[in-house]
Amino acid sequence: MTDNATSAAELGRRRAPRFGLSGKLLVLTILFVMVAEVLIYVPSIANFRLNWLNDRLAAAHTAALVLDAAPSGMVPEPLARQILDSIGAKDVALKMGTQRRLLAVSEIPAAIHHNVDMRDMSGITATIEALESLFFCDDSDIIRVIGPAPVGGDFLEIVLEEGPLRHAMFRFSRNVLLLSLIISGITAMLVFFALHYLLVRPMRRITANMTAFREDPENPARIVVASGRRDEIGTAESELAAMQHDLASMLHQKNRLAALGLAVSKISHDLRNLLASAQLFSDRLSSLPDPKVQRFAPKLMRALERAIAFCQSTLSYGAAQEAPPDRKTIALEALIEEVHEALGLGLDVPIRWIVAVERGMTVEADLDQLFRILVNLTRNAVQALEGRTARDPARDQIRITGRREGAVAVIEVSDTGPGISDKARAHLFEAFQASTRAGGSGLGLAIAAELARAHGGDIRLVDGTIGATFRVAIPDRAVDLDTRRGERARA
Repeated sequence: MTDNATSAAELGRRRAPRFGLSGKLLVLTILFVMVAEVLIYVPSIANFRLNWLNDRLAAAHTAALVLDAAPSGMVPEPLARQILDSIGAKDVALKMGTQRRLLAVSEIPAAIHHNVDMRDMSGITATIEALESLFFCDDSDIIRVIGPAPVGGDFLEIVLEEGPLRHAMFRFSRNVLLLSLIISGITAMLVFFALHYLLVRPMRRITANMTAFREDPENPARIVVASGRRDEIGTAESELAAMQHDLASMLHQKNRLAALGLAVSKISHDLRNLLASAQLFSDRLSSLPDPKVQRFAPKLMRALERAIAFCQSTLSYGAAQEAPPDRKTIALEALIEEVHEALGLGLDVPIRWIVAVERGMTVEADLDQLFRILVNLTRNAVQALEGRTARDPARDQIRITGRREGAVAVIEVSDTGPGISDKARAHLFEAFQASTRAGGSGLGLAIAAELARAHGGDIRLVDGTIGATFRVAIPDRAVDLDTRRGERARA
């Protein structure tokens, strides 16, 4: 056990991921925050560019009013240059009708590389042009910016270099990057620690418990203790605890069954020898001329034969498979009478025995196995009636009914006892689980269910009845058509 646990632990360590859930969580948190910052940055830089150009147009608008108000439109060259330097433009022009009036000029550019119309600028266009200015333009490029004109004009345009705009955009990007890094770091740490506390730590606890439970599943101390959380982690802990408890109980039960099988195999060996000796004495009793002895000796012989056969198959439940049923046509009423005699119900046991079987009903089944099924069911009924604290002998009864439903023989065993509790119903046909009687093992119903399934049938509890009613259904065996024709021909 220790070697297996050690190898399992070593295998678990080898399979343990080098890059754990915490590391993945941290990387994903930083990545997602940076993606969010990028999504924020792109429209921000486009908006910054528009504001920068609008500021230049606003200054040009004011300058256009001053220049247009000058006498005869004549402005001294030093003043015009000073106005253009304050705007950062090379010239300012006003479009009025079909005329384009140059209000001030310091240098006529050789070529215009880009045109920007601020009067009708969509968000997508502004974003694309902002990225082009930032990454695909040169500082020496010349752009012409068109905006609203003063009263009386169509539009106002200024010509300026791309360099100052790009430098301002780079400064803005640097500030946004630094701020994004700070926000990303703070957000990543907060999200990481929150998720680490809420998810990673509980998952590590569950994983560690699963590893420890695997090393020693029969140790109750290795079962996880639910934290009481009301979220999915709490549900997982509760379900894991229930599963581990069921598994530990199952392993404990398997060990008990193994120990029981070993003990029963030893007991059955000696018991078989004792019963064989009793069978020899019964053979001698059968030779006595006493009428009572002659009446009961065959039944005693039959009971001893069955007991010896049961000793031979004590390990059939759990350790080995039951022998396939040797099906024969059985008269059901005669078999029920044998069951009644085997239970020893007589005048000293005030329990009414009622048999309501269709006249001449037969069942195609193994005689001994069907006898065991009925004995287990009726013995449970007797024990249920005798175990009641407040008994009413006038109402204590066991009723056995039998009928045919097509090719299926249906036998029902009912009693007027206290019925089956909800706790016993949950594990009704499981060994060592279904019995609620002190000292009971629950093997009777488990054996009966196994024998019924061996015949291709089933056994179930019928709801809505007084006491407990068990319904046994055994279908007739399938017969090959050629075999049936041969039997008819011989008849």
